[in-house]
Amino acid sequence: MIRKIKTSAPDKKSNPLIGVLLFIISLILLVITGPVGFLYGLIYSLIKGGISGLGEYLLKIAVSIDQLGNVMMQHLLNLLWKRKGGYPFGNRDETISSALGRNKKLGMLTGFGKGIDKFLDTIDPNHSLNSIDYYIEPSPKIIDKLAWVVVENKRLLCVRSKGKELFYIPGGKREKGESDLMALSREILEELQVILKPDSFSFFGNFEAQADGRPKGIMVRLRCYESNYIGTLQPASEIAEMQWLEYNDREKVSKAGQLVFDFLRNQDRI
Repeated sequence: MIRKIKTSAPDKKSNPLIGVLLFIISLILLVITGPVGFLYGLIYSLIKGGISGLGEYLLKIAVSIDQLGNVMMQHLLNLLWKRKGGYPFGNRDETISSALGRNKKLGMLTGFGKGIDKFLDTIDPNHSLNSIDYYIEPSPKIIDKLAWVVVENKRLLCVRSKGKELFYIPGGKREKGESDLMALSREILEELQVILKPDSFSFFGNFEAQADGRPKGIMVRLRCYESNYIGTLQPASEIAEMQWLEYNDREKVSKAGQLVFDFLRNQDRI
């Protein structure tokens, strides 16, 4: 899996005529300069990096072709490989294998799709699941959230919103122009009245699952961080309850939150 760490932004609508013209131009450039550039790339990679460098160069091309195929064949793949309501193929920033893996996690592959997945697994075990890319551009099918992971005495800090039954890991969504640190600091101050310490802010992991209370195929992606804090934890804003939950309490939290519990369990931290 190739991870792309970048600031995400939704696509802007463009003039259809511009799209047609750019397609023609890119096709002409590919036909004319593609073979020369590819040959030079092979030689350059082999000289500079040996077999390893050549392999990395070819892998980048393979991923790019996979992304192109995900867009070019999206309608056919959506028809043949996934069940109705599954995660759609077609995100230009995502590979076919990544979309296949998401549908596998959701149990939304057709018989044909399962066959393709099994074939890929014979070549590369758990290929589609390992190919899921957590840095793809936003889409209506993925709810992108930030979460603050705090563990004390083998228990994980969780909160529950007013009117909700399930607990979740504290955090929320970014606002336009915010970095992860800015957005999570704002959310935690609003929810729990404490200040995160920037010098201790560290990435914990990405976790993705079916979004609770949403139609099948809508995923929630948690980008989690750990950080020390200043102040006393106390519920505020829309938070009705705060609890320190043990691993045996994992069923009380959202599906994505349960993955965090499992990860911490594997690290023997909870």
